[in-house]
Amino acid sequence: MVQKYESPVRIYKYPFELVMAAYERRFPVCPQMPIVLDCNITEDTVSDDGSKRETHRRCKLAVEAPYLFKKIIGVDVVFFIQKNFLDLKARTLNIEATNETFSSRIEIFEKCRYYAHPENPDWTCFDQVATLDIKNFFGFEHSMEKMGMKQYSQTTQKGKEIIEFFIVELKKEGVEHVDRWKEDATIKSPTDATATATGNGTSPTGAANNANSTSTAVSSQLVVVSSSSEKPPLSRDNSILDADYIAKYLGQLSPLQESKLVQYRKRIEEATTASDGDSAVPDYQTLLRFLRARDFSIDKATTMLQESLQWRAEHRIDDILSEYKTPVVVEKYFPGGWHHHDKDGRPLYVLRLGNMDVKGLLKSVGEDELLKLVSV
Repeated sequence: MVQKYESPVRIYKYPFELVMAAYERRFPVCPQMPIVLDCNITEDTVSDDGSKRETHRRCKLAVEAPYLFKKIIGVDVVFFIQKNFLDLKARTLNIEATNETFSSRIEIFEKCRYYAHPENPDWTCFDQVATLDIKNFFGFEHSMEKMGMKQYSQTTQKGKEIIEFFIVELKKEGVEHVDRWKEDATIKSPTDATATATGNGTSPTGAANNANSTSTAVSSQLVVVSSSSEKPPLSRDNSILDADYIAKYLGQLSPLQESKLVQYRKRIEEATTASDGDSAVPDYQTLLRFLRARDFSIDKATTMLQESLQWRAEHRIDDILSEYKTPVVVEKYFPGGWHHHDKDGRPLYVLRLGNMDVKGLLKSVGEDELLKLVSV
């Protein structure tokens, strides 16, 4: 069975160009990611105007597995091929990674994307999707798939921390902003390029050594500016789900649980569109409740939600609120009602227990009517 991981959107509150400068510092190795032993550039091409760059790397990774597995497979390191497609004009970086080792037995495909925030150009978004398919691995296919996805999800947590770390390092060096790529700014004479490098405190030799780095390709002029501090609102009626929203409104979730929530939302969205394009997809709080009820099994949670929606339709639950009329006795003698929400967003129902004749209300309106009152 193919294992899939899909992350929510991670948001860096820094411009795309600064994030790219920090991203380049991850290579060839960085102490924050000890699993990566080495990375060698096998191909590196840049377009004539400098706006596009394609980089291929061959990465050497340490095998993090129990001793028994290492003895069975007979290797301590594995190799991956990574392809980066940087477009400074569109402000996007697409990354594809596949395994070279055991490629006939295992298929691993990872696709990551950095791009400018659609609502705030001074922020950067990141998302990733990965699949793991073990076809034949000495009879340990199922165990290896589970272990592989668990370790992969743990590794993804470090990605944002590493970028944040290198951004802090850049700021310590006085680099708090990198200018965006400009078409007319890329055509310079050698004299102008030398003057620019010298004016920034960099020797011509140092500028030449850094010419292949993304931070220099983006711009040769560094200035200090303050970044935006207020996050624009993200609409919740689409499939965009960012990590900050999860932490604030959904609680602490593990990377695998976040991935299940993203996949579950897409599954329900596709099913709703196929059956009835006018139906609204439940919000993330509702979806998470169904996922937790079925131990984050997407198939079981989908079945449970479909049965629930079917029951609501059969009993016209969604029409109760619009059709319900409060009995006269309740309006006069029932001292309670809904009153906004608490600080955590939960609805509040205020009830003056000392002034309520419970037996009289039950005798007058009946238990069903009283239940409808507190339900709607």
